[in-house]
Amino acid sequence: MKTKIISFIGGGNMAHSLIGGLLDNGMSAEKLRVADPVTEPFAAQFPVPIKCFTDNLAAIQDAEVIVLAVKPQVVCDVLQSLRTELSTTNPLLISIAAGIRMSDMQRWVGDQPIPIVRVMPNTPALVKCGASALFAGAHVTEEQKELAENILRAVGLTVWLDDETAMDAVTALSGSGPAYFFLMMEVLEKAGINLGLPQDMARLLTLQTAFGAAKMALESQEDAATLRMRVTSKGGTTEQAVAALQAGGIQELFDKALLAAQQRATSMAKQFGEQG
Repeated sequence: MKTKIISFIGGGNMAHSLIGGLLDNGMSAEKLRVADPVTEPFAAQFPVPIKCFTDNLAAIQDAEVIVLAVKPQVVCDVLQSLRTELSTTNPLLISIAAGIRMSDMQRWVGDQPIPIVRVMPNTPALVKCGASALFAGAHVTEEQKELAENILRAVGLTVWLDDETAMDAVTALSGSGPAYFFLMMEVLEKAGINLGLPQDMARLLTLQTAFGAAKMALESQEDAATLRMRVTSKGGTTEQAVAALQAGGIQELFDKALLAAQQRATSMAKQFGEQG
């Protein structure tokens, strides 16, 4: 991977995170390029110079990998503007644009089949703790799959999907998931304050508890239900709290929330696909 030229179209937070992770993993800055309308602030964020362009075509010259990191609304225009170059050079296209189906991307780049990997990352990638689901198109080689996985693993864990339609469920679970945990932290902190704790203390205890619980779950071979039961003493305080949450329908609420997110992801994909 370290010998490949990787070009990013779009210099937003995710591109910044991926480039930072690649540099930390020993990738040479000379092999990394970024195309974005505003290049100066982006280039200044790294300790080593990154080649920055305002022109997409200039940025992808000789690139073996192109990471599409733009807003979903502009993917159609971007790909159509690169159509000739992509059909000639046939690089690996990695799309982290949410809600853009592979069939639509292929249609926008023309009749020449190109290798495409679609990715659903999430925002903890900004702190190298992301979770990314990947789906490879029919024209992606095993070497290219490994390359895509290595790029995304620079900012967290990766999983491969066998069916692209599962991407909407991934979007609902891990793509939108950080917001669910932030909401739980928010309500826990407020509940602690309502019980009389100072705000700073309630916040610190909430965040450390969330971090500790996640770390325990990641490092354990047991499932979440088993871990929960292990810290729930019969007749104790935790049992009373968990019973109140379950009586309030917490499972049904999350079922409803994820279904709503999945349905919205599906409708957005259809809407974006009507472009071009």
